[in-house]
Amino acid sequence: MYEKYKTAEKKFWHPMSSSAPGNQARRLVIARADGNYITDIDGNRMLDGVGGLWNVNVGHNRPEVKAAIAAQLDELAYYQTFDGIAHPRVFDLAERLTSMFAEEEMTRVLFNSGGSDAVETALKMARQYWIAAGQPGRTRFLSLCNGYHGVHVGGTSVGGNGVYHYNHGQLLPGCYHLDTPWLYRNPWDCRDPAELTAHCIRQLEEQIQFLGPETIAAFIAEPVQGAGGVIVPPDGYWQQLREVCDRYEILLIADEVVTGFGRTGCMLGSRGWGVAPDILCLAKGISAGYIPLGATVFNRRIVEAIENAPGFGNVIMHGYTYSGHPTACAAALAVLDIVEREALPDNAAKVGARLIEQLQPLSERFDVVGEVRGKGLMVALDLVVDKRTRQPIDPTEGQAARIAEEARKEGVLVRPVGSKIILSPPLTLTTDEAGMIVQALEVALSRQG
Repeated sequence: MYEKYKTAEKKFWHPMSSSAPGNQARRLVIARADGNYITDIDGNRMLDGVGGLWNVNVGHNRPEVKAAIAAQLDELAYYQTFDGIAHPRVFDLAERLTSMFAEEEMTRVLFNSGGSDAVETALKMARQYWIAAGQPGRTRFLSLCNGYHGVHVGGTSVGGNGVYHYNHGQLLPGCYHLDTPWLYRNPWDCRDPAELTAHCIRQLEEQIQFLGPETIAAFIAEPVQGAGGVIVPPDGYWQQLREVCDRYEILLIADEVVTGFGRTGCMLGSRGWGVAPDILCLAKGISAGYIPLGATVFNRRIVEAIENAPGFGNVIMHGYTYSGHPTACAAALAVLDIVEREALPDNAAKVGARLIEQLQPLSERFDVVGEVRGKGLMVALDLVVDKRTRQPIDPTEGQAARIAEEARKEGVLVRPVGSKIILSPPLTLTTDEAGMIVQALEVALSRQG
């Protein structure tokens, strides 16, 4: 079956992949999916340990979501939401989201097509807020090293991983990156959570004072860093971050594109830390991959300033052709019904804790596994050359990809990302399926010698 696509495979570029002719290896072609499993074009069935791309939270092929999509296609496949035009589903979903996040005092939504859009919207609207609030000099952004905030110019600029910067020239000025509160690797060689938090918060305050708080629009961060390597901050970091932002009147943007809707074991990653951000960036789990959709959600502080701004200051000069796409909204409403009805955040917390517990012995058994870490169903195996120095493996040598290939032979798809193996299965994962992931990785690592 695969041979049918040998010519067509050269007609498109894979995101985040080498385009060199020498990279034209055999692809994995997914043909079908059901529940927590995917099947490739040759009929090989695998447990989806990647969850699509952090996003198929409710599992594949859910009849409730398909029925909602079909019904919406029959009623209204598409219409735009510019110029005061709307449709029933955009109202329904806006009401649903503001109700879900009433605890954070979220009162308005701007819809878009995905996570990168959601972040770009947040950055632009943060600047609009400060213009409306009479402080137009607040244009700078603070963020964390290793952070990932999408691929638009703004999101790439606040992203804290140089690999996304190298090939695209000059990025957005006024973006400053701070050290990540990462216990496994940090510039202070610090292993104490409270001490590391103190270092990071001190660095944050020093940067704010150096730049001048009157120049800073917002701090943006993921509650748990995803693409950067599933970096879980110490307890207390986000609470102290919120306190500093409040002290200097800096907006706090939570990039919940991955962590939103249950992946960390709470409906919001930031809520799990006991923190209410000013802006939420949502995507992925909002529609579980069935139809592309993103949303940026704003709290009362921002809404009141913008809606009451004089003159042109209250005009929202931002949006997308597919903002509030009716079919995407219908899919999202069905997905959120499942998330709440089946208590998927709770399942992610329970099954994720069990998965991490079962994976921990791999770091003792195999020299290449420096650390197993995670929160909920966000998990990473950090691969190292030397456990003592914590030096990561060379990503160009392909060791992570080889481990992933061996796991695939055992019927489990995992994701190699640089020097890490990433796990982000559907939030419907069972404890038995968590055991399958552990067993497949154990076999895969054993075959690496």
